[in-house]
Amino acid sequence: MTKFIVNGQERELNIDPETPLLWALRDELRLTGTKFGCGAAQCGACTVWVDGVPTRSCVTPIEDIAGATITTIEAVDTPEAKAVQAAWAAIDVPQCGWCQSGQIMAATALLAENPAPTDEDIDAAMEGNACRCATYVRIRQAIHNAADALKG
Repeated sequence: MTKFIVNGQERELNIDPETPLLWALRDELRLTGTKFGCGAAQCGACTVWVDGVPTRSCVTPIEDIAGATITTIEAVDTPEAKAVQAAWAAIDVPQCGWCQSGQIMAATALLAENPAPTDEDIDAAMEGNACRCATYVRIRQAIHNAADALKG
């Protein structure tokens, strides 16, 4: 039995403790916003926050997150998240949508830690978040736009 908090709700799952968090979220809790991409923590599509830290859920066994607080794309609701989501929509970042939840989770975490990131900061924070449609230039611009919006 593994207990943790997901999107503000205490949850308890009686499944194999080696089950990746991604599958616990999608299959057991029906939170399908977090996507499966590669299964090897190389693409970032499965990014969620574990105690506020961007984490690849496809390789994180639930036994490792017992007692932790998990935030998925369904519940990310910070000022940074709202600014990122608005910037994403304003310049049409998403195309196929495969990577978007992971990209938004990573970008939001970056802005929460660094409200005025440089291109280098953005590249470092977003490294490992693959975009099949190669919208990297728009992703970087949207992060800059979100940072500007947060300044007021």
